[in-house]
Amino acid sequence: MNSLLVPRPVSAGVFLSYKCSGECRHCMYACSPAWGADWIPERDLEKILIQLSDTILPNPLGSDRVGINYGLHFTGGEPFLNFDLLLKAVEMAHGFEIPSIFVETNSFWCINDEGTREKLLQLRNSGLDGILVSVNPFILEQVPFERTERAVRISREVFGENLIVYQDVFYHQFKDFDLRGRLSFEEYLQRVGVGGLRFVELIPMGRAVYALEFLYRKFPAEHFFGESCGDSLTREWHVHVDNYGNYLTGYCGGLSLGDAGDLDSICGGITLEDYPILEALVTDLEKLYVLGVEDFGYTERGEGYISKCHLCLDIRKHIAQQTGEFKELSPREFYFRLE
Repeated sequence: MNSLLVPRPVSAGVFLSYKCSGECRHCMYACSPAWGADWIPERDLEKILIQLSDTILPNPLGSDRVGINYGLHFTGGEPFLNFDLLLKAVEMAHGFEIPSIFVETNSFWCINDEGTREKLLQLRNSGLDGILVSVNPFILEQVPFERTERAVRISREVFGENLIVYQDVFYHQFKDFDLRGRLSFEEYLQRVGVGGLRFVELIPMGRAVYALEFLYRKFPAEHFFGESCGDSLTREWHVHVDNYGNYLTGYCGGLSLGDAGDLDSICGGITLEDYPILEALVTDLEKLYVLGVEDFGYTERGEGYISKCHLCLDIRKHIAQQTGEFKELSPREFYFRLE
C-alpha cells in the first residue's frame, strides 16, 4: 500500500486544549492539569471550522438536534476552562452554519445554579444546540457529584432533549447511591464489584491501558500480530482535530494524519512512505513491533497487553519518548502524559 485514502469527516470534535481540570484514569487523550494550556488560536480555529463546514453532516433528526456521533462538538481537555474561547468557537461554528453543535464537559465549573445557568444560556444564545455531560466513576474521583447533578438538571432546562448524559447508567447509579462529594474508583469497585462495569462502554486505549489494566485479561504481543488499524485510521465519523491542528481518527490519541487546516491534503491520499508508523499500522501490527524492537530497542511487556491498542500505544510511546523524528507521533507531549 503506497497511500492511505482518508474519507472526508461527517462528524467531528475540536479540542480547545488538552488541559483539563482533572486527570481521569480512562482518558483516551491523556489530558490533565499538567498540560500547558496552548489554547487553539482563533485564526487556526476559523480555518479548521471553514474546512469542516463543507463536510459535517447533521443529526438525521435535524440540524438543531445533537448526537454523540453526529455534527460537531467542542471538547478537550475541558472546554469550560476557557469559557470566552468556547463562546467564540460556538459563534464561529454557528456563523459557518455547521449543524448539530454541542460541547462536552466534566461539570467541574457548575458550582452554583446561577452561574451554571448563565453560561449555558450564553452558549445557547450564541448558537450551541446542545451539551454532553460526562458521567462515570473516573470523573467522580475528580468532580463532586452535586456539580454533575446541577449540570444535568440545568442543561435539561436550557437544552431540553439536546442534553446527552454520557453515560446515563452511571448517572442513575450514582443517584441511587445518594452520593455527595467525590468517590475514589477503588471505593466504587467495593460497592459494585468489577462486574458492575460489564454493561458500560470502557474503551481500552489511551491512559486506560496503564491505569486500568488490572481490569483486563492480558495477552503476549504475538496475539495481536496480523491485525491492522486501517479501519480506525480511515474512519469518517467522530474524528478529532486538536488545538495543534492534528487530524486524529479512531480515538487514536497521539497519532496525527496531518494538518486539519488542509483537509484536501489528507483526504487526497497520504503518502505512506512519509509516515513509517502509519504505514506499519495499516499493514500489520507486527511490522510496528519489529520497527520498535529493531530500531529503538523496544522490549515486550512481560505482563502482556490488554488490546491491540495497548500494544500499538506502548510501542509508539517508547519511540516518541526517544525521538521526535516521526511527524505522525503528534503531539509528542501526549506520550509523556500517559502514566
